[in-house]
Amino acid sequence: MTAMRYFSGRAVARVLRNALCLSSLIVPLAIGSGQSGDAVRYSDSGPEPMLEQVFRQIERNKLGLALEQVDALLQIWPNFRLGHLIRGDLLMARSSALTTIGNAPNAPEERLADLRDEAVARIRAYRDKPPVDRVPRYLLQLQASQRHAVVVDTRRSRLYLYENVAGQPRFIADYYVSHGRLGIEKMREGDKKTPLGVYQVTGFLPPERLTDFYGAGALPINYPNAWDRRQGRKGHGIWLHGTPSDTFSRPPRASDGCVVLANSDFLALNNHLQGASVPVIISDSVEWLSLDDWQSERSEFNKAHEQWRSDWESRDVERFLSHYSARFSAGKKDLAAFAAQKRAVNAGKKWIKVGVDKLSTFRNPGREDLVVVTFEQDYRSDNLSNRMIKQQYWQREDGRWRIVFEGEG
Repeated sequence: MTAMRYFSGRAVARVLRNALCLSSLIVPLAIGSGQSGDAVRYSDSGPEPMLEQVFRQIERNKLGLALEQVDALLQIWPNFRLGHLIRGDLLMARSSALTTIGNAPNAPEERLADLRDEAVARIRAYRDKPPVDRVPRYLLQLQASQRHAVVVDTRRSRLYLYENVAGQPRFIADYYVSHGRLGIEKMREGDKKTPLGVYQVTGFLPPERLTDFYGAGALPINYPNAWDRRQGRKGHGIWLHGTPSDTFSRPPRASDGCVVLANSDFLALNNHLQGASVPVIISDSVEWLSLDDWQSERSEFNKAHEQWRSDWESRDVERFLSHYSARFSAGKKDLAAFAAQKRAVNAGKKWIKVGVDKLSTFRNPGREDLVVVTFEQDYRSDNLSNRMIKQQYWQREDGRWRIVFEGEG
């Protein structure tokens, strides 16, 4: 019996390493922090810490301890299907060697593959944590009223929650998530893909208004946004939402395009957000910057935006128009129509003052070098004054930031 248990333990460890790529994931648990033990830690909530200990015991061939820890995990999350799968493997390992994760006979292979993918995502998130002294590149500037921001990494199946502390993003928590079953970069209705871009929460739908499928509630986002529409992307109904009451979590790629959290995680997230207009950046893979590099990128862009404002005030129309791309559009106007209007308007101006307040800037994820800017514009001149919320999309062209789209925010 001892020999059989030993052989099975070795087999489980080997299978785990092969199926989950654990050999490449075994890293120090405080990877990248470079700080003392009181530094902020990622991925230390939810089942990941206990799941990590289960896999550690399996790697050490301590299957009895691993089984005890799985049982403890399932006491807390009784409908955690991945936990039940691992428990079944550990029980089977008492009598026979395992050949794969999820060694149950006649089990649907597609379902087992989904659970293996979930194990990979959860363990990778725990063992390969982002450095705690870095911030997502996308959060260039939060306005004061934006108390929180959400960043989703679809490749890692992870959602990161940040708090706005005097303009600097500070990590609060991260959660396992599922996204579109057919991947990312949504283009049309029904393609079962999750969009990439800069969005915002538009409200909260309580569970009483939804079917059980959406669990603890939903946070709709404003897909398609202005840039999506410009690119011809279609569809609607992209939400952050919970899971059915009989389901703890879903596989990494399981939704029709929404971002799905465990109900307990959704409730924790929503408790922080408390309302609409929270920025939600959905990326294929989060880029992380040191605080110095983040500040440098923010300063560089803010300088370009301030120059645009200053050149508008100068009434030098050509200098002002130099900030706009040849591909610029504003509604139905292209650059030529926009330029003609500005030249005609400015010809009758004696002075112009432009105030910019409540500025937020977010780098758009993906291949496009794009920044989304939203601000309150206070325009005053000798014959006209108005205030409006303006949104601009700036793109780097030949090393210079230029505006490619402009409209009301």
